[in-house]
Amino acid sequence: MDSRQPESALAVRAGMEAFDTHSGAELQAFFANLRKAHRSALLLDYDGTLAPFQEDRDRAFPYPGVSMLLGEIMSAGHTRVVVISGRRAGDVVCLLAVDPHPEIWGVHGLQRLRPNGSCESPEIDEIARQALAEAAASVEQLGLGGLVEHKPCSIALHWRGLSPESQAETRNLVRQKWQPVADRGRMLLHDFDGGIELRRADRDKGDAVRDVLRELAPETPVAYLGDDLTDEDAFQALGKRGLTVLVRPEYRPTAAATWLQPPAELQEFLAEWLEACRTAQREPAHRASR
Repeated sequence: MDSRQPESALAVRAGMEAFDTHSGAELQAFFANLRKAHRSALLLDYDGTLAPFQEDRDRAFPYPGVSMLLGEIMSAGHTRVVVISGRRAGDVVCLLAVDPHPEIWGVHGLQRLRPNGSCESPEIDEIARQALAEAAASVEQLGLGGLVEHKPCSIALHWRGLSPESQAETRNLVRQKWQPVADRGRMLLHDFDGGIELRRADRDKGDAVRDVLRELAPETPVAYLGDDLTDEDAFQALGKRGLTVLVRPEYRPTAAATWLQPPAELQEFLAEWLEACRTAQREPAHRASR
């Protein structure tokens, strides 16, 4: 795959003919298989994938039509829909507004909220608890407490909406404060699109994908759609077992096999998935069960 990072999505489209050919062929082959499958799994990141980024994170609602399409895909009965997000699982439920809600893995897979409402969340040990408290206190001292999001087993600081200069300054200040805390607490400090997060090092989105795959039959068609660097763990975990899709307005180097520009191409992808589900419903029972 081409590792260059052009200035615009248009330049990428013009300069990646080989990639586009491979990507288009992979999509066609995947949907052909999906139309013949009795069961499938659709795994999705939330922010930046299903919804555009917003300065006010509580107003990061999905792109138009996305919630409706996901609801219809779930209603068709063939697809297990799973959202894997850095957010708390309950936050995704409120923003996505699909009733009943899909399965949601929150905090990079540390939480698992099932469609029946039951939620699994790991205990946090005292060392990690103290690290998170120390990290929170340090950003309060810097006057940045209003940018912090507290989550189970992690703390994130968001700088979306700040000037580029302020973002760089904030990142450097917080990283200086949080890196020693991460080292002492045996935690992971990582950048994401719009912020920095301190969290448990023993879990990421790739682990959530592997857990879901273990619950699927080997022949089940499965896709993962994501946008951020944290989604690279999921792309690598799925690998050739399924379809990996980067969803971003602009291309970046990625382990994903194909690239969609939201919202139009994302909407088209979900609409085609829905039609594939309906095609599978129309197939004779003896074909669907093969």
